[in-house]
Amino acid sequence: MINRVLIRIKVVQMLYSYLLTQKERSLIDAKEELQVSLSKAYELYHALLVLMIDLTRMQELKLDYAKNKYLPTDEEKNPNTRFIDNRLIEALRNNEDLNGYLKENPISWQDDVYLHILLDKITQSEYYTEYMSLEKTTFEIDCEFWRNILKKVIFSDDDFSEFLESKSVYWNDDLVSISTFLLKTIKRWADGEKQKLMPMYKDEEDSNFAETLFSFTVNNKEEYDKLIDRFINTDSWDVERVAFMDRIILDCGIAELLNFKKIPTTVTLNEYIDIAKYYSTNKSGTFVNGIFDSIIKYLKKEKTLTKE
Repeated sequence: MINRVLIRIKVVQMLYSYLLTQKERSLIDAKEELQVSLSKAYELYHALLVLMIDLTRMQELKLDYAKNKYLPTDEEKNPNTRFIDNRLIEALRNNEDLNGYLKENPISWQDDVYLHILLDKITQSEYYTEYMSLEKTTFEIDCEFWRNILKKVIFSDDDFSEFLESKSVYWNDDLVSISTFLLKTIKRWADGEKQKLMPMYKDEEDSNFAETLFSFTVNNKEEYDKLIDRFINTDSWDVERVAFMDRIILDCGIAELLNFKKIPTTVTLNEYIDIAKYYSTNKSGTFVNGIFDSIIKYLKKEKTLTKE
């Protein structure tokens, strides 16, 4: 579930942090923090599933309170319970993978004031109104309802990003990637696939990718920096003013090019250009692309890089 796109971002972020503070902490500490960062991304995946359950429980309590208050209306006495009876939520409550994870890593949102605001946004949305007015539903429809709520109400809410950041310093940066995996999980369940959650990593190779990439970059940074400096056009760029993040992105990309034979060159190139565009300066994408292009041509000419 934590794919190599997210792993690369985590490694670049940790390299940036470590290289700025390496006098204050060891390489071992940095590697441990990298693993914590990755585990927090997987925690967010489960936390978002629990969020759906807790929002449903919150609505259930609201309906129960209204039903039992003094002089309830007819609507309050006989509420539409489709939202709280949603089959996807029931499947999540009974899911062995989720319950197993929560046994070791308890997660709960129920005491958060923001959830009351979020629940109001859900129940006031057009998706909720349409869903509650359907003559009947199926498991597939129940899944699609939550996919719409997640995509168009929860994940698009600016306050939700701030809320996540208040819960964990790791979560906000992970939302884009993890939300995609969450929506995929729901889609697969709706399509009739076995109701399993995604594993943290696809395989052992992916599970080792982060630490291996981090180590290769740190251990060979001096060599990689010399290679980068060789191809900086001093007429266009000042070597001394190359953004620190750009250099780290290039170092990491070179480490991947030279040490991961199964990853195509174009994949590495495109991934790190995207990281540069998003995490560095406005001109970083162009700069990183140009340096990578020169380095790849040189390495192939020297037969140091033989893969396509």
